[in-house]
Amino acid sequence: MTASELFIKKKLDERHMAGNLRSLKPQNKLVDFCSNDYLGFAGSPVLQNKVEEEIKNNGKGSTGSTGSRLLSGNSDYALALEGYIASQHQCEAALLFNSGYDANLGLFSSLPQRGDTIITDELIHASIIDGARLSYANRYTFKHNDLQALEDKLKQAKGNCYVAIESVYSMDGDTPPIAEILNMADKYNAHLIVDEAHAVGLYGLGLIDKTLKYSIFARIVTFGKALGCHGAVVLGSALLKEYLVNFARSFIYTTAAPLHQLAAVKMAYGLLLESADQAQLLEQNILHFKQSIKDNESYPLIRSDSGIQCIVLKSNEKAKLLAQILQNNGLDVRPILSPTVPAESERIRICLHSFNTKNEITLLTDIINGFINE
Repeated sequence: MTASELFIKKKLDERHMAGNLRSLKPQNKLVDFCSNDYLGFAGSPVLQNKVEEEIKNNGKGSTGSTGSRLLSGNSDYALALEGYIASQHQCEAALLFNSGYDANLGLFSSLPQRGDTIITDELIHASIIDGARLSYANRYTFKHNDLQALEDKLKQAKGNCYVAIESVYSMDGDTPPIAEILNMADKYNAHLIVDEAHAVGLYGLGLIDKTLKYSIFARIVTFGKALGCHGAVVLGSALLKEYLVNFARSFIYTTAAPLHQLAAVKMAYGLLLESADQAQLLEQNILHFKQSIKDNESYPLIRSDSGIQCIVLKSNEKAKLLAQILQNNGLDVRPILSPTVPAESERIRICLHSFNTKNEITLLTDIINGFINE
């Protein structure tokens, strides 16, 4: 083996010994309790028909966009879509990215400069962490949802300061005190950036309501969760949009999304505005799940009102075992292992959807209760 191959094998062996070696597996035909398709849009024939009709009405176009948006990949359709999305979220401007990862990478790597400061919640998404690492700014984290810990870091901030949070956290499913964090940021002249990836759908167009939206520096909305398609958008001022077009490398140096992807996003937004009943079904399913789980101090249910519900098993082995039992009973639940989450917080992560039935949820909770209370 070469030196590089020996390094690769060593790292894989270490992960295997730790019990958290990942692998790609075929999709199971199981009841979905693991995807982010909260409202069932990804497989919706209604949405598919709307997309087909939209493409038909706007010319079939090519299968690809042929280049970056600064070269051959831009279109009047993309520009109009950005204007439409900005109006839906009642903000000045929107800039499309090819994924939520690209959006956060571009924003956080290009905006903060050397001498500036980025402060993130300790549970912030990996895409924001990676974007911050690519900047030359000072970086701090604060204890999850802890206002005093945030203030302690704000007192240390230098230059332009950016505070980053999620409105619904992807691994815990909980929501921070957004208004209080915004007030704290304002107190120290910091700019608040909110990732709304997991809030859109259950909470309509997100948790940044009319009283907050004009004070938020930037928002990130992804389309691969409740909207059931692909891509993302950064929402903010027209000045911020112009800056990202010129400096965000994940926007500049990537091929633009094709017409089909853009049409899917537009039609998904339209369908979301008609889907209050689906959101209500999701709320009812979340309530049914939480009422059916028995309390267990040893294996707690993380407090969350979102579609993300987690049982902390505190070891990779227990998380994998419970997930396997659930899968053997036809329920697609996945374990979340360290180092994806810190040691002692290994868990099963359950994603609830509007299309899950009460019987499916009851079977799910019965099996979990039997495991954690045996």
